[in-house]
Amino acid sequence: MLIGMAPAASAARIDGPLRWQECDSEGAPAGMQCAAIEVPADWAKPQGQKITLELARLPATEPPRRLGSVLGISSGYGIQGLTRSAADLSELRRRFDLVGYDTRTTTWIARMPQACTQPGASLHDPRGTKEFAMLAAAMNDAFKECQKADTTGLFAHLDALSIARDTEAIRQALGEDRMSFMASGVGGAAAAAYARLFPQRIRAMYLDGVNNQTRGWPSQRLLALPVLQRMFTRFAEWCAKASACALHGEDAERVWRRLLRDADRHPIPVTSSQYGDGKLTGWLLTSTLPLDPGPQNANWLTFADAVDKARRGDGSGFADQALFNARYAATPGAQVMSCGDDRGYAGYAQLEDFRRKARKIAPEYAGAAIDALGCTGWPLPVANPSRPLPTHGLPPFLGVGTTWFDHTSTSSFTSMIPGSVTVAYDGPGHVMYLSGKKCPIRHATRYLINLTLPEPGTVCHAE
Repeated sequence: MLIGMAPAASAARIDGPLRWQECDSEGAPAGMQCAAIEVPADWAKPQGQKITLELARLPATEPPRRLGSVLGISSGYGIQGLTRSAADLSELRRRFDLVGYDTRTTTWIARMPQACTQPGASLHDPRGTKEFAMLAAAMNDAFKECQKADTTGLFAHLDALSIARDTEAIRQALGEDRMSFMASGVGGAAAAAYARLFPQRIRAMYLDGVNNQTRGWPSQRLLALPVLQRMFTRFAEWCAKASACALHGEDAERVWRRLLRDADRHPIPVTSSQYGDGKLTGWLLTSTLPLDPGPQNANWLTFADAVDKARRGDGSGFADQALFNARYAATPGAQVMSCGDDRGYAGYAQLEDFRRKARKIAPEYAGAAIDALGCTGWPLPVANPSRPLPTHGLPPFLGVGTTWFDHTSTSSFTSMIPGSVTVAYDGPGHVMYLSGKKCPIRHATRYLINLTLPEPGTVCHAE
């Protein structure tokens, strides 16, 4: 994010339509430059309503050896994020300008109407077509109220294809024939959209813990289920050895599964100081699994305490996170940023098909994916439907993903593109380039500079 960055009144330099100026903002690194570019809110109406995207860059430190620019696509890799990271960027910056920008979703978040911030429904795992239809109707009403109040022109244009066209406008403004890109997290959807629309403009594409929207959100959830199972197995193995774990001396996996079953039969009433009253079902509890043990296993310790209390009827340890998850996933202003990318279930039949497949993999996590359920009732045609990515004309990509979390989704993306490689980081975490982990950074930097890929099957051991 580049929120708070602003150009200074001096030190201006013109590069095509971009007017780069020294960033006059507290905390901006020395030498950082800011600019802005105007793009259509709706790319189908280029002369219509406009929005302004803020950019920042750290210029290459060795201009005679400069290879071009590395541009971050969508989530992560904004310049401010890079400069705050633990990564040593000096080697990459010798050869490239590092460029980041606030996507149109930043504009939306800053200016979304109040009507878009209220949950449209109390989310639950619908059982039967009637419950699904009621949920869809409630969310449809909430989306329409949000759209009616929107003055930005962005409600229908926050999909990855729109972000990809913004990215292309920035490439053109930078005056570069081909560029190198980085993408992380949900930025995978925008990376795929850019590869679909502008394959000839990609010099290199580094994907760090990305989703793979092209395979469909339900498919990606199915890939993630074994990861969730292994995550809990690791937690249980740690708990068996750690006397500080509240479930020490018990079968932690059995305790967890029983809690999920009991909470589905008899939801646990809770009160959150932030989100009010609610009830914890087993389905909602599955959204609270910690993705990382944390420093000194602090996250696992907290989770174990919460499980121990919840099985005794005290759900306070889960209240804030679980109720936030349910509220966020049902808030139209939040969900509008991905519903156009085919995130929701198209109907109850698709949800049931997902459940049937999920039960064979991980029965305890076979309910509807909470992050997709909120797009039920989306009132517009899906702008960017899930579909295979044409790979003709694309260079090999490099992916990095953690075996504890996002390697499966990242490798499912890179496997579509001939010659691509995904490095497995055998440990916890997310977005390895920003983490300061030397092994992933070494491979990514070598690839971006020399276009040299590591051997297939390369593994970085946990640091």
